[in-house]
Amino acid sequence: MTGPEQETAGVEPAPRTDPAPTLDLAQPFTESDLYALRAAVTAHTHAADIPPPTIDSLMLIVGELASNVVQHGGGTGHLRLRRTGNTLTCQVSDDGPGIADPENAGRVPVPPTAQGGRGLWIVRQLSIDVSIHCDGTGTTVTVTMSVQPIPQPR
Repeated sequence: MTGPEQETAGVEPAPRTDPAPTLDLAQPFTESDLYALRAAVTAHTHAADIPPPTIDSLMLIVGELASNVVQHGGGTGHLRLRRTGNTLTCQVSDDGPGIADPENAGRVPVPPTAQGGRGLWIVRQLSIDVSIHCDGTGTTVTVTMSVQPIPQPR
């Protein structure tokens, strides 16, 4: 081999250095908007190269938090989803009455015979950090997840 082929033979391509695709979704919702909310989250995460296992976990998180808004938070919520580098932040807020003990909500599983109460526990299991803030205007749950880049074909 001579020429350019010889220079590149056996040389691994440089790792991808493109910045991670951006993701910034803000969407209000009510019970009648849940399908559209899930569709928007799915479309935006795929467009931002979020790996399928992370999308699956995020969809469970969004479903649980949105369900809590509908059932306990006044019925109207707002979702904010952002990707910064390899960090995915999902924030869901409502204008409901709040959570009695936000620091400990969802920290221990409920008994198998309980009718509900698993949502925040599930959210905590699928994320690296959960912050719950309640005040006179409602509740905001902020969830942080790690995003591992999708390997690029060579």
